[in-house]
Amino acid sequence: MSDYILVLDEGTTSTRAMLFTSDGRLAASAQKELTQYYPQDGWVEHDAAEIWEKTLACAREVVPAAGGAALIAGIGITNQRETVVAWDKNTGDPITRAIVWQDRRTADFCEDMRRQGYEPEVQARTGLLLDPYFSGTKMRWMLDNVPQVRDAAVAGTLAFGTVESWLTFKLSGGASHISDASNASRTLLMGLSDTSFSDELCDLFGVPISALPHVVDMSGGLALSDASLFGRAIPITGLAGDQQSATIGQACLSPGETKATFGTGAFVLTNQGTKIPRSGHRLLGTVLSQIAGKRTYAIEGSVFVAGSLVQWLRDSLGIVDEASETEGLARSIPDSGGVTIVPALSGLGAPHWQPQARGVISGLSFSSGKAHIARAALETMAHQTHDLGTAFAADGRRWETLRIDGGMAANNWMAQDLANILDMPVERPEFVETTALGAAMLAASGVGLYGDLEGAAEAMRGELTTFEPQMDASVREGRLAMWQRAVSFSVGEPRP
Repeated sequence: MSDYILVLDEGTTSTRAMLFTSDGRLAASAQKELTQYYPQDGWVEHDAAEIWEKTLACAREVVPAAGGAALIAGIGITNQRETVVAWDKNTGDPITRAIVWQDRRTADFCEDMRRQGYEPEVQARTGLLLDPYFSGTKMRWMLDNVPQVRDAAVAGTLAFGTVESWLTFKLSGGASHISDASNASRTLLMGLSDTSFSDELCDLFGVPISALPHVVDMSGGLALSDASLFGRAIPITGLAGDQQSATIGQACLSPGETKATFGTGAFVLTNQGTKIPRSGHRLLGTVLSQIAGKRTYAIEGSVFVAGSLVQWLRDSLGIVDEASETEGLARSIPDSGGVTIVPALSGLGAPHWQPQARGVISGLSFSSGKAHIARAALETMAHQTHDLGTAFAADGRRWETLRIDGGMAANNWMAQDLANILDMPVERPEFVETTALGAAMLAASGVGLYGDLEGAAEAMRGELTTFEPQMDASVREGRLAMWQRAVSFSVGEPRP
């Protein structure tokens, strides 16, 4: 058996295929950008056919680096969570565009359910809140607003799934309609103590359970790729939502260990062990891993806009030509000159949960330049994470250190600023793409290259760099006061 693992890392703005050796070394990588569709204010869509075609193209590009498909032991898939794909089981074709996790079109539906008093019950069952972020309301919207989806449901040919479910269906030639427990736990349709989707929750949200995938483990013999795709059938042995995968890639396998991923959004997860998490401060409970039917859980804080803010500065405002320029701009000035950004471009996530909030840039003057805006954009990563840290501590889960990863974590200025504002050590692995690495660990242990996930993590995880806090308390307090003031503008509260 070969020790190569093929990872398909399907993100929000791009899809990648990455080839890993059993010791965690990256042997090859291919990446293609995905088209973003914004048909209305607050709507975000993807073309599921494009996701499949570009993911397959990337996979075929890296397979030769292993010496061919015969030398690949298993496939791991990790994906943007909560994004919903609807397709026809018979044709295997998407019925409509995928609704992306950032999409806010179901905000009114969620508010109606809150007014009817459903949120406490839903939170107790699922660990989630009634917010457009989660998949179930997106499925309901498709059924209510896309006639072809409704017709397929009546005909019994409708298939719903998150992106790992869609990719596994296509990879298997339509043989496997499955979803791993981590992704299933993000739908509002499966309770944290359930082993499958719930009839009661599906009825509550008006989603036919017959259209949903079978819930499976995250590691093991989960499915088999169609032999025609790569020249031989390759077992699919790891599946995980991107944030669970990054938590595993950071080896946060013991209760209390915490990671933060800074990609399109920012997501903090603390390992909760086998105890179902409960939050009194609007954090989320979620499945962290399920292997051989045994679950561990995490408590999570989700921020909707992180790296996508820098992308917006680049693509919409033209403040930078490349995202990497922000670090130099931030270092070129002593502070942001009072400029503060609240990046509520898709509403505010945890712990605020304000889907109607809008982005704010405050503190502008004639002396403000692009360096101040770029620095303020990077500073918002620490500000939002500090809000999460406050909520975690109030729930009795105070962080001692924070392990960071994701594309933005490579920015040294941002990593140091995070340590300064949190007033705690921040650890960064040598290989910051731990989302893909976690999927490789799951797949490697799932195919038997390691006896368990802990063994895979020990062998595949790299060295760490630590950033220690270096900021005076008065400066920190001043920054956070400006941030809270700007947040009040964003959510429409009276000016303090």
